[in-house]
Amino acid sequence: MKRILIFSLSYYPRFVGGAEVAIKEITDRISPDDIEFHMVTLRYDSTLLRVEKIGNVLVHRIGFSRPSPTIADLKKFPLRLNKFFFQFTAALEASSLHKKYHYDAVWAMMVHSCGVPASIFKSRNPHVPYILTLQEGDPPEQIEKTMRPLWSLFVRAFKKADIVQAISTFLGNWALRRGFSGPLEIIPNGVDVERFSKDISQDERAKLEEKLVRQPGDVYLITVSRLVQKNAVDDCIRALALLPKHIRLLVAGIGPDEEKLQQLARDLRVAEHVRFLGQIDNADVPNYLHISDIFIRPSRSEGMGNAFVEAFAAGIPVIATQEGGIADLLFDAQRNRDRPTTGWAVDKNSPKDIAGMVMNILTNPERVIRVIKNAHALAVEKYDWDLVAKAMREKVFGKVFK
Repeated sequence: MKRILIFSLSYYPRFVGGAEVAIKEITDRISPDDIEFHMVTLRYDSTLLRVEKIGNVLVHRIGFSRPSPTIADLKKFPLRLNKFFFQFTAALEASSLHKKYHYDAVWAMMVHSCGVPASIFKSRNPHVPYILTLQEGDPPEQIEKTMRPLWSLFVRAFKKADIVQAISTFLGNWALRRGFSGPLEIIPNGVDVERFSKDISQDERAKLEEKLVRQPGDVYLITVSRLVQKNAVDDCIRALALLPKHIRLLVAGIGPDEEKLQQLARDLRVAEHVRFLGQIDNADVPNYLHISDIFIRPSRSEGMGNAFVEAFAAGIPVIATQEGGIADLLFDAQRNRDRPTTGWAVDKNSPKDIAGMVMNILTNPERVIRVIKNAHALAVEKYDWDLVAKAMREKVFGKVFK
């Protein structure tokens, strides 16, 4: 049996995003008799145990905490200090744990948050392989600007890696630009295709539509994302103002821009057509997708975006930009004539484009059927979590254990 120590800023059960989902989906699919995973992560919430087994991961929590903090609390003193101090305290904690558990490899989840402590650990333990996963959704230029105070350590986080796994070609190229010269594997995030493909029962559909006060003839657009500037929920709202009144927008997710987006909806006089759903439990997301007509997320930047593939698996048409890693999976009939069409591409910062694509979808039902069939096939063939976990075991973990 091998042991891998994971560095991650957060983990279940609080403040879970795509990176944390990826860790759990992958580690849950690898036998504990094969690889035992440990993790150093931030505690944040003082009601959580300092050490706890979650699935196939033994979680060690460090850092400042308070009882049941909100996302807003994370930006207040002292929790806002966590991300900076983690760069160094995580390396110290890892060294202490290594003396006890003798890890066969360390795995950093995202370079901007965990590459520094992993590379510090690597410098002290050069014989222990260091795996770097690039999952970032923000633009690399923005990340690099944020990391300027730790620039030399940040660059070393790329160069010290024994292997880099990126979830998109876009992020893989970033590693090369930052001086990484070792083995590079492009392995995307996945989706539970079976769960997202399963249709909602008539009873569940009726209850959910009653909860949302859906009227006959309503068309539901849905976006599932953190409410931050890069995900361009504001453009979805601006597009809604250009569309007929029977078209509604469901916004699933929370984030720092929520109040600003609600105010925008009021300013554009579409507030009654926008429903902010808050944080939706991952188990309920397929139901919301299945009662919706179009998935829309015109991201300004994206490492990959699990939500797009979830919509593919659920069988609803997708409108998106082709920024960053989205270009690996969303192929447009006009822009990608050499690939089977999987969605409708728009330019970033273009509510007018979004509105036009919504009307294109609503007026071309036969074409929609062909496109969602292509998209679903792509999800099955490339993005199922079982395939992703197998690729990680063979192409990443297997390589460092040789």
